[in-house]
Amino acid sequence: MTDDELNDALDRAARWLRAAKSVCVLTGAGISAESGVPTFRASDGLWEGHRIEDVASPDGWDRNPALVWQFYNARRANVATVKPNPGHFALVALEDRFGDNFKLVTQNVDGLHLQAGSRRVLEIHGSLRQTRCTVCEAVANRGLEPLGDAPECPQCHGRLRPHIVWFGEGLPDDIWMEAMVSASECDALLVVGTSAVVHPAASLIPIARRKGATVIEVNITRTEASAYADIGLYGPSGEVLPKLLQRLE
Repeated sequence: MTDDELNDALDRAARWLRAAKSVCVLTGAGISAESGVPTFRASDGLWEGHRIEDVASPDGWDRNPALVWQFYNARRANVATVKPNPGHFALVALEDRFGDNFKLVTQNVDGLHLQAGSRRVLEIHGSLRQTRCTVCEAVANRGLEPLGDAPECPQCHGRLRPHIVWFGEGLPDDIWMEAMVSASECDALLVVGTSAVVHPAASLIPIARRKGATVIEVNITRTEASAYADIGLYGPSGEVLPKLLQRLE
C-alpha cells in the first residue's frame, strides 16, 4: 500500500467513524506482537515451541499439568517485560470519544488493552493474569506473579489452571453473547491485527457486515477479513491507528 493509498483510505475511514454512533473493535495477536508478545500460532504448527495437544488443550492438561503451567508461566513472564504500544493507546482514545457506545473485543490474553487504559473490554479467550480453580471454580486475578508448576486455590486448595479458553473448549457464554450483540449493533467495526481464521471470534466480522456496519481492517497485510472490509488500512497498527485518531481530532 503506497503512502497516497493509505492516506486516502485513512481519510475515508475517518469520515465513516465521524458518522458512526457506535463502534466495536476486534483485536488479535498482531497488535500485541508490535509490543513484543510472541504470536501464539507459529508457521511450523507449534505454539511457542510446543504442540497444541501438550499445552493448550484439556487433554494436555490432564496428561501433564506441570508442563502446562511451565508454558503459561513463561508466557506470563514474557508479558511482564512488555508494554502497550501506540496502537493500544489509540484505541483508548477512540473509546474516550464514543464512551458507552464503544466495545473492544479481544482474542488476546495478555491484558495489554486493560493496561493501556481501555475499560469496555471483552477478553473472549480469557486472561493470562487470571486463574480458575478446577474444584470450586473460583476465578482470581493473580497478576503476573510466578505461580510455580502446581499452584493451589487459596480457598479450597484445589488445583488451579490458567483461566484461558483452550482449543476444544467453548467461549464463556455471557462474554461471547455480549460480543455478538456489540458486533451486530455497531455502526463501524474495526478489525485490528487478526488473521480472522480463529473461530468463533472471526464470525463477528460477517455478523457486523450483515447488520450494515462499515468494516475497517487494520493489519500488516490482507487477511481472511479483507473480503468483508469496506476499507483496508495496511501497515503496523501502532502507526496506522494514531494516524486515524489524528484525522478524527
